[in-house]
Order: sequence, then C-alpha cells, then structure tokens
Amino acid sequence: MAIRYAIWDTEDDPRGNVQHVAEHGLTPEDAEDVLFGIHELDTSRSSGNPIALGFTSGGEYICVVFEWVDDETVYPVTAYPLEE
Repeated sequence: MAIRYAIWDTEDDPRGNVQHVAEHGLTPEDAEDVLFGIHELDTSRSSGNPIALGFTSGGEYICVVFEWVDDETVYPVTAYPLEE
C-alpha cells in the first residue's frame, strides 16, 4: 500500500497531530517526506500503531507514528527524531 494522503488537524488545535509533531521540533512536511517517500514500515512496540521510518528532505532520520484511514490515507499521530 502506498501512502498518498495525510490528514492533519489545524495548527491551533492544542491536542492535534500538528502540535504533537511540533513538540519534537518537526513539521507536517517533515513527516510527509517520510510517509510519502521510500521508507521502512514497522509497528510501534508501545502503541501497536504502524510507524514509518525514513529521512526528511533535510536529512534527519525520523519515525512517524500513524493510523490507517484507508488504503492511501493516514492520520499521523506524532513524529520524532531517531538516532542512527
């Protein structure tokens, strides 16, 4: 399955996914670099949600935790940098 779309909450939603990503110094664009690009898929050991691992356009290696909405659409829950 190829991820083609991501659903983002509004930037001013304090409990939304944009804020969760920003808490880790990342942007929705950083997360989409990984979600829409070539990446490795795995499963989070803590939440059981799927995760995508890959590089942002700026070269940072990150993890994006998400939920499937349909075959092409995901709801990113959060994203955070990983140590290589």
